[in-house]
Order: sequence, then structure tokens, then C-alpha cells
Amino acid sequence: MRRERFHAFALEALGKGPDVRGAEPWDRGDHTVGLHVTFSTGAQVWISITTALAPGEKHESAEAPVHAEPPAEVPVPELYQDGSTTPEKVKHYLAAVMANSGCDEIALVYPYADDGHPGFGLQFHNGAKVFCLLVHSARPGQSPGAKYELQAAF
Repeated sequence: MRRERFHAFALEALGKGPDVRGAEPWDRGDHTVGLHVTFSTGAQVWISITTALAPGEKHESAEAPVHAEPPAEVPVPELYQDGSTTPEKVKHYLAAVMANSGCDEIALVYPYADDGHPGFGLQFHNGAKVFCLLVHSARPGQSPGAKYELQAAF
């Protein structure tokens, strides 16, 4: 799934998450395209999207989606503890919401290991990949500052 189509799909899928108030497009203006997700408490996270084409596919060629069995449904983990969340909880939560979307182009959705920047990835049946990195967060009522950073809890 190419970036433009994934972007539209992710906005719809994440917007249906049980603790999601809304999902909107995010374009930082520096070629960063992503998602701005607001949770039911008002906490927010901004996610950048990077994609890798299916093996052998070229940007100038038509996309060739492959439809097969979507990922098995997984339990959606708790997002909050004591009224706030963390990047660790968010990546697992969003990965579960995406896995449970029922999209038959998705082969696998996984949260990134705890070895760096939090986020989640998707692999499609045609071999294409999407990488979603959490790049900024804000507590309820807080507006994003000029510096993009993830808070330990928000």
C-alpha cells in the first residue's frame, strides 16, 4: 500500500479505535507526512509515515495490491494508567487497532521493539511496508511546541 492510500486508510482505521476521539492528517511542511491522533482524554500523538514499495515495484508503475487473509484479531491493550498514557502503551494500542482493521491487504502489524524510537510497522501481502514513528506528544489541553518530542507520559 503506497503512502497516499495508506494515509487515507490509517485515518479511517485509527479513527475507529475505542479510545480515539479523532485522527487527522499531519503535514509538518518539511516532507513529513503523517497522522495526528487525539485520544479520548485529549492526549495527542503525532506519527510520521514512511513507506517501502513492494519488491520490484517502481513509483512510476501502477500499484499492485494483493488481497489475502487479514491479520487475526488481537486484544486491544489498555491505553491509560492513572489517567495518562506513554509512548510504549500508544505503540501497542495503535498496532492492535491497525491489526484489527480487517484490511485484507495487511499481512502483519507489529509494534517496534524497545530499541529506540517507538512506533509500529505494517507489512502487506504484496511485500510493501509502512513504518509509523511516534514523533511528538501532548497532554490534554497542551498545544504542540516548536520542538518535536515525546513525553514520558501524556
